[in-house]
Amino acid sequence: MLMEFTEIAPDESCVCGGCTARRRARLHAARTADGGHPAARGARRAAVLLAAVGTMLGGTAGAGAAPAARPGGSSQTTDTPQGEVGGLFGGRVLGPHLRSAATTTRADILARAQRWVDQQVPYSMGSYWTDGYRQDCSGFVSMAWGLGSSQTTWTLPDFADRIAADDLQPGDILVRNDPDDPQGGSHTVLFGGWTDSSRSHYLAYEQTRPATRKRTTPYAYWSHSDSYLPYRYRGLSGSADNAYPGDASFGPGARNDYVRRLGELLVRRGGGRFYAEGPDPAWGEADRRATQAFQLAQGWQGAEADGLPGRATWDYLVNGKGRDIPPDGTAAPAPQPVPAPVPPPPYPGAGAFGPGRSGPAVQQLGEQLVKKGYGRHYTTGPGPTWTESDRLNVADFQHAQGWQGAEADGYPGPATWKLLFG
Repeated sequence: MLMEFTEIAPDESCVCGGCTARRRARLHAARTADGGHPAARGARRAAVLLAAVGTMLGGTAGAGAAPAARPGGSSQTTDTPQGEVGGLFGGRVLGPHLRSAATTTRADILARAQRWVDQQVPYSMGSYWTDGYRQDCSGFVSMAWGLGSSQTTWTLPDFADRIAADDLQPGDILVRNDPDDPQGGSHTVLFGGWTDSSRSHYLAYEQTRPATRKRTTPYAYWSHSDSYLPYRYRGLSGSADNAYPGDASFGPGARNDYVRRLGELLVRRGGGRFYAEGPDPAWGEADRRATQAFQLAQGWQGAEADGLPGRATWDYLVNGKGRDIPPDGTAAPAPQPVPAPVPPPPYPGAGAFGPGRSGPAVQQLGEQLVKKGYGRHYTTGPGPTWTESDRLNVADFQHAQGWQGAEADGYPGPATWKLLFG
């Protein structure tokens, strides 16, 4: 039987496999005469034919067909074809996918992403995890953002705003879309924060083979780095997260949005006179002097008023605690030099810590954890005898550095010791 198929315009409100395939073909494979790529033109014809055949058979064309895996995969590449827009557990999306964004916070985004990392969710473009989201890269980001549907790398930007690389913050994403291979050549990762002061590497949460992972990644990605674009979810809560971002976010050389927010909080608490210009992302002497003025206003002295915002200073500022900075001339602190860093005490060795161990190193460790704000598991002490509270507090400190697995087992190695006392 000779059959002739006529290409028709897809219904923009329909989400069936046929219309979805034809819309994608139209969007990413224009005619060669109109500047389209010849190979993409062939892909367009194939998509239309596939949609037509799927309609004849009463099925959804393209929804379950995964492209062949690309050869030569390694830990520094990605092979993550993705499925189509769909509801939870693969259900239908009623009408066009919604571009309105449910409200969430950065902390919630990272917490949801971490759950998949902890559960080691297997990669699949056709399967759905117990929370209903498709187990591919775009389904993973849809889950982390709490969209209520599984989007694609092409539609996730509809829920977000383009931002500059310098503005990236935890919970934002990096997206690469390849018009020549819209399913297999596109990828997205969740940004978890910079891992070095030069901003050459960052912590990436991503859904890739064989399962969800979190790893330090070169910016913007292992391959096709210049093709990735940063986006910020439009539904972020209006009140920014109040969690302390860590000591590394502040001090000489720091440049990030936490520095800007610190300055804005200090201005609200009476520190505006320290800024000749408005607070910005680059740490400066104005930030140090305003922070020190706020600390002195609380009656803190010495290391507690060194001009660097620790966990307590941050908590007071973001939650409106304590006293404001007094007006100029009443108790304005004179600029003081930042004390030279004290080298950490020698690491006593792994054998000093663990069940059954007791000694001054254990007590020294516990007291430093409390000083740094990581003592929530102590009900008494800390003391010279190792307890489970010591291990849990060390693990909290290690997790705050972005470490996972064996790196955050609660036992202090040389790196933990150096950072804790540094």
